[in-house]
Amino acid sequence: MSGYVAAIRAQVGHRPLILNSASGALLNSQKQVLLQERTDTGDWGFPGGYLEYGETYEQALTREFQEDAGVNVLPERLLTLSDDLTYQYPNGDQVQPINCFYLVRYMSGQLLGMKTDETMALAYFALSNPPHFFNQQHVQMFEKLQSLFL
Repeated sequence: MSGYVAAIRAQVGHRPLILNSASGALLNSQKQVLLQERTDTGDWGFPGGYLEYGETYEQALTREFQEDAGVNVLPERLLTLSDDLTYQYPNGDQVQPINCFYLVRYMSGQLLGMKTDETMALAYFALSNPPHFFNQQHVQMFEKLQSLFL
């Protein structure tokens, strides 16, 4: 958990929070999308995460891709903004994530080959074959990609 969010959670516990997040879709040459198997649920999602205080959505997105996937990316286009869903994490934290979902371009780096605090594994998925996502927001982001690239 980020420093900013951890500091807030220390004050408010599991109470509902509205938090800003950014996530992205990195497509390979076969139009498969990179997804992250999460350590908290074992389900899949797009690399991304919550903004630190003072960060922009694009800065958070590039930081999170580096942390969660090991690669440097460049946000190319905002695909959608999601602000209408809520989610409760396995630890009880409740959020309404306002998420900016971007199409990103690979710049440099290699995919992580090891487990981290937030990433169990990374894999590319065909847009015709989605995995089990950890929440509805990520389902909607995948559906957005399908509408654009299938």
